[in-house]
Order: sequence, then structure tokens, then C-alpha cells
Amino acid sequence: MPAYQTLDVQYREAIAYVRLNRPEKRNAMNQMFWDELGPLFQALDENDAVRLVVLGAHGGHFSAGLDLALLGQLAARMGPDAGRNARLLRRQILRLQSVFNRVAQCTKPVLSATSGHCLGAGVDLIAACDLRYCSAEANFCIKEIDMGMAADVGTLQRLPRIVGEGRLREWAYTGCDINAQEALAAGLVNRVYDTEAALEEGVFAIARAIAAKSPLAVQGSKRMIDYMRDHRIDDGLDYVATWNAAMLQSADLKRAMAATLTRTCAEYDD
Repeated sequence: MPAYQTLDVQYREAIAYVRLNRPEKRNAMNQMFWDELGPLFQALDENDAVRLVVLGAHGGHFSAGLDLALLGQLAARMGPDAGRNARLLRRQILRLQSVFNRVAQCTKPVLSATSGHCLGAGVDLIAACDLRYCSAEANFCIKEIDMGMAADVGTLQRLPRIVGEGRLREWAYTGCDINAQEALAAGLVNRVYDTEAALEEGVFAIARAIAAKSPLAVQGSKRMIDYMRDHRIDDGLDYVATWNAAMLQSADLKRAMAATLTRTCAEYDD
């Protein structure tokens, strides 16, 4: 893997541990971050030795959101023509969306571990993850409303399916702070840990449990759940039948059955 300026990437066996790494800026997302995150997730997706990704951050805070300097750079490129400005803005927004789409569309599960502040685009990022966890002092905020804009990188599109439309509307309209217990009650996070150290330990315990399963089965399960967000039940049943017609021929099924019968742990190829 190449060296990164805004990310720290480590490998713990089959788990890729990706941490935002601009602690002096509370991990605000500058242009380099957007340039690095998309290609990284593409590389992780294509690496069969990686079975899942844990996404965290250095510095005690997950992210302060979009780096305002990026908005200043964009404003400097705008001219007097409203139509061309709109074209420029739309292209930029779509570029940013495509980066978090890479996270959401990763064929491997992505687990986020959040401590401290998770604001604005930080919420967009964790919304693109499969599973979300946080420490007790974590807080979340859809901050874009206080900047005079609507969130545009995934929060308003992904969170209705996670926390429900009514709760999301309140959060998005008010820009209120959401503490860890409120996030847990709403389903934004799966679990709250007492400390940041306990958070990392707990998330990696879950990650190791997932990594020990058949990667074909895990990735197939993710694909089926993603597919069902936009399809009817009968469509989903037909799709999983076609999928498993191929996947059930894998050696993983025989290994899993043998392990069950002998009460041992199966080992699976990448």
C-alpha cells in the first residue's frame, strides 16, 4: 500500500485498520483526504487477504467534518456565470459522493469506531459503514444546517433506513448534538463502550469473529442485505437463489459443515 498523508492504514491479520490521521485538525476532511480514501477502499476491496475493514481515527475525535479550506478553494474557482458555477459545484459534490460510495459499496463489511466529535461529513462517512460503534463520550451532529446548506454526501439518503425518517428530520433540521446513548437508542450505533480503549478492543473482537467466517458467506450476506434496500422480497429471494446456486459449490460449505459436526473451528481460504 502507498504512504498516506491523511490516513493511517494497518493490517491485523485479515482486518484492515484504517484511521483518519489529521489529529491537529480534528481530522477535518481536506482535499487530500478525499483523494486518498477512494483509491484506498478500492484497493482494500480488491485485496482478497482483507476480509473486513475497521474505520477509526487518531486524536480523540473522529472528524470535525469537511475542511472549510476546501470550500474556500472551491469558491475561488467560481466566476460570474451562475450556470457554470452550478456545473462546477455539481461536479464537486458528485466527486465527494463517489468517495463515500466506495466505502458503502465495498464488498467487505466496514465497521466504524467513533470517539469524540463526529460532525457533518463525519456522519456521512459512518452512514456509509455496515456497523457503527462508539465510546461513551462520543457525540454526533448533522452540522450542515448551521452552514446554510443541506447535507449532500450521504447522510440524508442513508440514515432514513438506519434511524427512521422522523428522527433524522429532527436531527437534520435542528443541527442538534446527539450523544452516545441517544445514538444507541436511535440505532445509529450498535453498541456503546465505556472508553476509547474499550471501544477499540470491543470492535476488534467483533471484527475477528466476522473475519473467522467464510469470506464468501459474509460478502454474500452483505450483498443480499444491500440488494433488499431497493427491491421487493420476491426479487430478493430470486436473487439469493441465483447467488447461492454458485456459492454453495464452494469448499467453504463442506468445511463449515465438518466443523459443526466435529465442534471445531473451520479455516477458510481468502
